[in-house]
Amino acid sequence: MAQDSFSRRSFLVASTTALGAVALAADTIPPASGARNGNPIAVSSYSYWQFSETPMPIDKCVDLAAKMGFDALEILERQFTQTDNAYLMKLKRQALQAGLALCGLSTHQSFMRPDADFRKENIDATIRSIEMAYKLGIPIIRVNTGRWGTSGTFDDLMANRGIESPLDGYTDEDGFSWVIEAFEKILPTAEKCGVLIGLENHWGLARTPEGLLRILQTIDSPYLRAWLDTGNFLEDPYDKLEQLMPKTVFMHAKTYYGGGLWYTLDLDYDRIGAILRKYDYRGYVSLEFEGKESPDTAVPKSLELLRRTLYFGVARQ
Repeated sequence: MAQDSFSRRSFLVASTTALGAVALAADTIPPASGARNGNPIAVSSYSYWQFSETPMPIDKCVDLAAKMGFDALEILERQFTQTDNAYLMKLKRQALQAGLALCGLSTHQSFMRPDADFRKENIDATIRSIEMAYKLGIPIIRVNTGRWGTSGTFDDLMANRGIESPLDGYTDEDGFSWVIEAFEKILPTAEKCGVLIGLENHWGLARTPEGLLRILQTIDSPYLRAWLDTGNFLEDPYDKLEQLMPKTVFMHAKTYYGGGLWYTLDLDYDRIGAILRKYDYRGYVSLEFEGKESPDTAVPKSLELLRRTLYFGVARQ
């Protein structure tokens, strides 16, 4: 009997101690919610190329992105050296076997010209981009409004902090009319293919949050949303980034190791991460490295920075 009583007391003490340990752990470890710990981090193929003389083939970018540990690859359309169907399907298979998602297609176009034929050429080219994204299983393309072109070269535009005057005889109101009309013609293809259009704060009429939101609110389609770039607001970026967060479905994160190609921003990614958590943004964040350091060293450093700052829940150690 004494032996049995001792065994029961030992069991109760052990059980109470174990329950206390569980309760203590529950106070220090956040409960499992089923949500992942941070944003999936992609890399833009631009990060490996940066408009150097010879475009880096996309299949090489797939290998580099997978080797460096990214979750996905965003493709810059201008890097394609071939776009035949056999190559696209080979690329799709390569990414699958590498465990790498193809998450975005960055395209270039301009609708800010009075020439209707010029605008139609850009509309048709954007529709072809949507159809190519559909073939590759890519869910979103990046688009621009284009710019007036009165600054001259892109270097001149950057020297003017991205600001330029309209063409003689025209105003920004004309530009908004042309851009909105163009997107209205493109959207039926986007809806048919199930491919979103992400309008980036990439100079032109989307250089400011107000201009970008005006276009989104005028058209009001679930297939036209904001593609946010952390490095394209050259002054007071954080309030501007926050204005666009409710409409954002994709995000570029710029880094400038070695100094920027055109400019360098000292971006606070801890602060940006807090903004993402405030709006519960859990979508892709795609690295767009725009520094002079070799991508071989700067891209992995950038990935580590983004994984450390763009998390949800408790801070990573």
